[in-house]
Amino acid sequence: MATKNLSEYDLASVPSASGMKFGIVVAEWNYEITGALAQGAVDTLLKHGAKDENIVLKHVPGSFELTLGAQYLAEFTKVDAIIILGCVIQGETRHFDFICEGVTQGITNLNIKYNKPFIFGLLTTDNQQQALDRAGGKLGNKGDEAAVTAIKMLALKNELTT
Repeated sequence: MATKNLSEYDLASVPSASGMKFGIVVAEWNYEITGALAQGAVDTLLKHGAKDENIVLKHVPGSFELTLGAQYLAEFTKVDAIIILGCVIQGETRHFDFICEGVTQGITNLNIKYNKPFIFGLLTTDNQQQALDRAGGKLGNKGDEAAVTAIKMLALKNELTT
């Protein structure tokens, strides 16, 4: 079990997001969770200098569709990084395993194919309470963490390419 609050980080360690453009793709399934993740990501991007007009937020039906939604953002918008937010909660069947594995592999492939940051913000929990704890609950918000990761990865890319 995670013991770290996902929303706690050293503010000074995060570069400015000014001038950076972000896409966020959010699964509608488990929206009580994913909506909170999206709000956390947007708030964190804005806190670090991103402008509203430089954040493109799109929704897909479920977590399995996150990979294609992220690819659409890469192909049809001018975003610099894409944050992928979803939530899969373990059930009684192996469906959980197939969805998690497919999304994980898909996001890895997108990072390589497009040479831009695709940030993994998929909660994979045993139950609803664990998801709530990571979507603004006692363990913070994974959306915050995903946004900080996106900013840092873009800063690294910018540093290495200038």
